Amino acid sequence: MVRIAGVESGSIADELRLEIGTRIVRINGQRVRDGIDLAFLLGDPDLAVETVSPAGDRFVYEIERDPGTPVGLVPEPDKIRECANKCVFCFIDGNPKDARQSLWLRDDDFRLSFTYGSYVTLTNLGPRGLQRLVDQRISPLYVSVHATEPAVRERLLVNRRAGLIMEQLSFLLDGGLEVHTQVVLCPEWNDGAHLDRTIDDLWSLGPGVRSLSVVPVGLTRYNENRPVRRLTAAEAASAIEQVERARHRTPGRRETRWAYAADEMFLIAEMGVPGVAYYDDLSLMENGVGAVRRFLDDLDAGMGTLPDLAGRRVRIVTGRSMAPWIEARAGQLESATRAEVEVLAVTNRYFGDGVTVAGLLAGRDMRAALGEGRREDVVLLPAEAVNADGMFVDDYPLARLERELAPAKVLAGHEITRLLSEA
Repeated sequence: MVRIAGVESGSIADELRLEIGTRIVRINGQRVRDGIDLAFLLGDPDLAVETVSPAGDRFVYEIERDPGTPVGLVPEPDKIRECANKCVFCFIDGNPKDARQSLWLRDDDFRLSFTYGSYVTLTNLGPRGLQRLVDQRISPLYVSVHATEPAVRERLLVNRRAGLIMEQLSFLLDGGLEVHTQVVLCPEWNDGAHLDRTIDDLWSLGPGVRSLSVVPVGLTRYNENRPVRRLTAAEAASAIEQVERARHRTPGRRETRWAYAADEMFLIAEMGVPGVAYYDDLSLMENGVGAVRRFLDDLDAGMGTLPDLAGRRVRIVTGRSMAPWIEARAGQLESATRAEVEVLAVTNRYFGDGVTVAGLLAGRDMRAALGEGRREDVVLLPAEAVNADGMFVDDYPLARLERELAPAKVLAGHEITRLLSEA
């Protein structure tokens, strides 16, 4: 059942005077379970929409329309399907106790996977749920595999259903769907020979497996006592080599190189980040695959277009893992802008100093590292650290940071070159 949250003005739903709060129960006799069902069933030009009004009255609306004409219903957001696993590396357990409420949501929802590209495990879907994915062509999906050996995956996810992953993937692929897959690499759990087995198994499923991303396990000071640990530089380098062997299988056989090590793997291994060709179409940047290379290339490409900022100080705030890459370009930035350039590598006190990525920097940690602002300062913050609501991960407002650093100019964005030109 889906409840109406809004009606588009001038639409069919508006003409029918459908009320906000009305429940959509069935369409053409089929039960409407969520927003995906609603979108799928509204694809038919001839509709019988069974509803229950806020007052409890039942109506059936017969609708005939030209193909493609929207009905104009805006559904309420679906209730998120939560995770049924107790993963030994669960990032939720790495949250501070006072973390914002949204960070505690253990989502494992195929609708979010299809719509936003978030990764799901499939452990909360039985045969009927998998059949629905095929019937409604919910593709591509993003699937957290972690390991294809049943015993290894069951141990990682602490779920007896986790061992069904190869059967589930085969069913989806046989049904014509495509999947992007992911391995969160945990040393002494699913690395080494287990990673080779996972790569081989996923490759054997054919081109319906569009990609495999291998990312390192991330731990904070709140879950460092877990049975898993962080990768060493040597372990990260070994995993990168395993991924590289998988990539050599693909020329002429698939459209892309198929297998990728995440950016952070190269940073942990203290290796150079690959060139842009490694990442094919950069479609997996949201999963940390290619974002560093894209950032560095954009920065290098924009050097020649920077404004004259003589007499000003440009303070570039970042995490410890990215700082060396930006510091290596500080001299070029100074020459291009005639400004003093300072790269500020902020230690993460909120999650712990083992978390070194810029996107998880807390507002209070950045504030403490920045000290007092000066009129001639231009402060550049990592865009990934600022949520859509203008808050950092610790609920510290960007607006407050701007006020406290005044009269310095504070900017947050992906492209340093663009931000400098606005200064």
